[in-house]
Amino acid sequence: MSAIAAAFAASMAAMVGNLTIGKKKYRDVEEQVTALRDRALGLMSTFENLVEEDISQFGKFMEAYRLPKNTPEEKEKREAVLQQALKGATETPLKVARACVELLETVCELAPIGNTMAISDAGVAAYLAEAGLRAVLLNVDINIPMIKDQDFVGQAIKEKEGLVEQACQLREKTVAIVSERIN
Repeated sequence: MSAIAAAFAASMAAMVGNLTIGKKKYRDVEEQVTALRDRALGLMSTFENLVEEDISQFGKFMEAYRLPKNTPEEKEKREAVLQQALKGATETPLKVARACVELLETVCELAPIGNTMAISDAGVAAYLAEAGLRAVLLNVDINIPMIKDQDFVGQAIKEKEGLVEQACQLREKTVAIVSERIN
């Protein structure tokens, strides 16, 4: 459901774009703002699709838990299916987080050129995108201890930490630009 928060963030970014496009004062940046708005709308669609993917991955995880475990063969099969489901339930949140970083990059580019009458909404988008990222990565945190593939675990942790760092930097930069433009 963190992807829904990110979709709201994308809609806020698109709104800033829409309130900039067609205004005489912003004619010189209209092409750039249009591209940023379109990127935000594309990400909104991406987040909607990732909500469906997340629901599907959770379903696979629950199905794995329901598999029988009466014989050694059943236990082995169940564990293999469970491990695969855990990886899927970790990869999907990482996809959401990657898209959140892309959205934060978009908002950071929009913040200095978007309509000043709506620029606070760029700040809202940055905060929501970072919150969506941090929230979805809690799913990575809960799955990691159960995954036995240590190469996968190491990669997931490294990527997660990098995404958090990027998101924090982009949010800080965007909010600083927004605050400067408000004042």
